[in-house]
Amino acid sequence: MKLLNDLTLEQKVGQLLMCGFHSQHADEQITRLIRDYHVGGVIYFRRNVESVDQLTRLSAELQDMAAEAGALPLMISVDQEGGMVARIDQEGMTQVPGNMALGATGNPEYTLECAQILGRELKSIGIDMNLAPVVDVNNNPLNPVIGVRSYGEHAESVAAHGVAAITGYQSQGIAATAKHFPGHGDTAVDSHLGMVTVPHDRNRLEQMELLPFRKAIEAGVDAIMTAHVMFPSIEPEPIPATLSHKVLTGLLREEMGFEGIIITDCLEMHAISKPYGVAEAAVRAVEAGADLILVSHTLHDQVAALEGIYEAVRTGRISEEVIHQALERIMTWKRKRRGQQNDHLVSLKASETFEGADAEPVKNNESTESSDPSELNESTLFMIASNSITIVHNDGLLPLDPEKDVYVIWPEVVQRTEVDEPWSHTESLGMALSQLRGRVREHKITTQPTYDEADRILADVSESEQVIVCTYTSAGHLPKGQQYLVEKLSKNHSLIVIALRNPYDLLEISRPGSYVCTYENTPAVVRVLSHVLTGGLQPTGSLPVRLR
Repeated sequence: MKLLNDLTLEQKVGQLLMCGFHSQHADEQITRLIRDYHVGGVIYFRRNVESVDQLTRLSAELQDMAAEAGALPLMISVDQEGGMVARIDQEGMTQVPGNMALGATGNPEYTLECAQILGRELKSIGIDMNLAPVVDVNNNPLNPVIGVRSYGEHAESVAAHGVAAITGYQSQGIAATAKHFPGHGDTAVDSHLGMVTVPHDRNRLEQMELLPFRKAIEAGVDAIMTAHVMFPSIEPEPIPATLSHKVLTGLLREEMGFEGIIITDCLEMHAISKPYGVAEAAVRAVEAGADLILVSHTLHDQVAALEGIYEAVRTGRISEEVIHQALERIMTWKRKRRGQQNDHLVSLKASETFEGADAEPVKNNESTESSDPSELNESTLFMIASNSITIVHNDGLLPLDPEKDVYVIWPEVVQRTEVDEPWSHTESLGMALSQLRGRVREHKITTQPTYDEADRILADVSESEQVIVCTYTSAGHLPKGQQYLVEKLSKNHSLIVIALRNPYDLLEISRPGSYVCTYENTPAVVRVLSHVLTGGLQPTGSLPVRLR
């Protein structure tokens, strides 16, 4: 690997950028960024993925391109959080549960196993860094961007699961990334769309938001991602954490002792790009102490960020020593990655990893190496799902009476977003229940049903003996059409309401006959849910948040 002194200024600055592109092959955008601008990192999105085999070839092609250009090896990353945020959902990639489902099990060992599974699979397709785990403490029911991406609202539990995920990923040679520092859980605005403030005093931040990050640092996390969120008790100037020297250098580096890579969240998000512009934001982020600058989408913005940092160094606004410090941290990890290619052992002992956390010990799954991985993965996922599904209350409606018919109302997610996968097309609850018993009818709705659509269902369901309404809220409030439907149905039926994603849906409807939380609508969870509803399984999940 090249030494620092062997690199030109352009090569040094290029290593500080992680960029996305828009094709399933090495298109003109990423080719130009690697060959002409020497970028050190690449981020994959769904738009880059056709199949696992295709992605494996793409990773090799990009690394070969970097080598041919005389550059350092690329750091290739992805957001593969699990659950509702999975950029790679094709056959060959295990769809592990999301964070809140794992939090509901109360067992960080499951989180470790899932991270080990994902880590092995990501490494096999040429990915080096997972932009996970989310260690934000979600204690705001109206949080529009974190929600079930969090392990829950209890800082100690979030820390324990976060450390388990970090241990699992890094045991497989994948850089784990704890995000979003200093904490995005207690917000009611999506920073993709606008500026966000967490107003709490420092004492509260220490007890809640910062605790999981402190534990992540103690566990040796490779990277921490910044939040585009303002924290006035840390940084009195009205600037987001990503651009704050007090937050990134003063708090994270000097006070908390983090020595790994600080990576920004994408600078094209509106909380940053609208008030500052991507070029100026890139310069400010480096000044604040960031090592790796994420610009995910637009070539114009990517080039502007690179040229903005070049110019800042040339004019003396940023010293070359600052660039060297950031680059040395990146190069240190790249050297370490080479030494970890065949390392599949968990190095952290449970006593070291979870000291002081209210959690069960984590043990390495020794049988993983000697058994069929696909069978082990399926068994693990079934076990986790059965231990995550939570019956919040049951007024005698569960299990379902096999002698009575069942009417299921199922919301379909038809559009992919940054935090939504259209799993509901793959397997609905009605489909799963019909495999176990007859007399099942199902009516599919959109996640934003109109009142007219709801009224048609009310007329159709009138004679049904057992009614299940599944709700789906990706962010914030339960959609009005779903809320209207539940309230109208509850006047004439004893309802079983199943929150397929957001457990907080209960806060916006009258108490149903039974209320069940699944935290996600992935096919594995839906299949397990059908067994729970028919009495074949007794779920043991506990709410990781309070429904107050």
